[in-house]
Amino acid sequence: MVLTVRDFDQGLKAELRVRLAEHGRSPEAETPAVLTSVPPTSIRGEGMRSRIRRGFGDVGDCQLDLPERTEAARGAELP
Repeated sequence: MVLTVRDFDQGLKAELRVRLAEHGRSPEAETPAVLTSVPPTSIRGEGMRSRIRRGFGDVGDCQLDLPERTEAARGAELP
């Protein structure tokens, strides 16, 4: 696994170095330990569906009058 972090806060970087020294682990060993210690729900947070429903919840039900399809469906033409 390769994990690259850019624009990393220098203060946090220093704290992580201290943590590495305290735990006696390499960055490669400490990274999975840190990532697995965080509950997935705190990372995930609110999903896209929930954000859309919150943003458009007051619109209510929407019925569209769609025209009948006159052509057969066809695949996309890729270059």
